[in-house]
Amino acid sequence: MSEEPLFKVTRGTPTPEELAALVGVLSFRPVPFSAAPVSSQWVRSARPGPVLPGPGAWRASGLPR
Repeated sequence: MSEEPLFKVTRGTPTPEELAALVGVLSFRPVPFSAAPVSSQWVRSARPGPVLPGPGAWRASGLPR
């Protein structure tokens, strides 16, 4: 068996239970992490938009975009 391990412990001495928990967590996520999560238009509409400073900015911050 000449395969490289998927990960190795470089510090500390984890118990077999801790290693099993780590393997469980790593194998549970089948999809690789993505750089930018996709959000819907509905979610984006709830986020505050850019409000420029100046007269009326406070009032405009509470108005819908």
